Amino acid sequence: MMSDLQAALLAIGLGIVAVVYALGWWKQRQYSRKFGAAFGQSHDDALYQVNAARAELPIEPLHEMINVDALPEDIALPEAVELPALAESGLSEPCALLDDRCDFIIELHLAEPACSAALAGLWQRKFDFRKPLQVCGLNVRSGQWERAVAESQTLYSRFRIALQMLDRSGVISVAKMGDFRDLVLGIAQAINADTTLPEIQDAHHSAQSLDVFCAEVDQMVGINLLPPGNRQLNGEKIAEAAALLSMKLESDGAFHFLDAQGHSLVTLSNRDSKPFQHHTLAHLSTPGIILMLDVPRVGNPAAGFDQMLKMAHVLARELQVNLVDDHRVPLTDAGLARIRAQISDVEARMCENNLIPGSAQARRLFS
Repeated sequence: MMSDLQAALLAIGLGIVAVVYALGWWKQRQYSRKFGAAFGQSHDDALYQVNAARAELPIEPLHEMINVDALPEDIALPEAVELPALAESGLSEPCALLDDRCDFIIELHLAEPACSAALAGLWQRKFDFRKPLQVCGLNVRSGQWERAVAESQTLYSRFRIALQMLDRSGVISVAKMGDFRDLVLGIAQAINADTTLPEIQDAHHSAQSLDVFCAEVDQMVGINLLPPGNRQLNGEKIAEAAALLSMKLESDGAFHFLDAQGHSLVTLSNRDSKPFQHHTLAHLSTPGIILMLDVPRVGNPAAGFDQMLKMAHVLARELQVNLVDDHRVPLTDAGLARIRAQISDVEARMCENNLIPGSAQARRLFS
């Protein structure tokens, strides 16, 4: 028969297991939008990462299979298409991107023109809300809205103070929105400014709806490049092959293929998660590498996928590696065609919702 001591120890043990499980679940949910869920179970689709909150994409056959040899000879990816201004003309880009769907915007109507120093209390707490905060001012001289910075001496007749409500880490809390509102209203009272602001609950509901959609289209595609057998890849050889594709090693430890604006379109990472670093490349060895396409952050992602395949074949030739999925199964034309169809579906859905893949708006929501 179990003693009281044994029963107590068993209860404590079960409690610890429950706590560890709960912490693990919470942490995975926090990062699910950023990194996606595990690869799918189908071998052909194992290179396609989908968000845990997302229902499976319908698989639709392509009329034509992917033929890598028919892809363009140049490696350059198409540049991102920028989202048109969402509010009114005469706005600089940061101010044009402000949108009630994803930003909690409070407008201050000043009794007399003032410079950014009038918002001193805001600048001091700009990073307290764990989401990006943008301040735009209506320039008295030019009559245009522009991004306002703390040190500016420009005179403004109005301010739009916007707190971004969502990104890949999820939606801001109602409590944080309340803190932000109270801070801005306190500043408005101190400088004798009238205010225009939305209801917190309405704005939060709008952000939640957009977050659900973003989670559905938040997809990443990876192509694994592994050498046959137990051979390891040398870091310097990887860097030389990446250089042929004009990829540059960035501070995050991955090689990036950049567009003309400096935005990352395709990344090449170490498959074992160790970062590539200039001073350790000569001595680094790895069992494989992976090319990644962050679908919503890339302009024309279906074409980008085609180009990533071209890049993968260049790397395969230079490094003598095989293209495989996450289960180490060789990629097939049928599987790649299904993945491309899924990417095209995501691209179409984003465009239908006025969120263009690769646009400045998409990059800030999927950051």
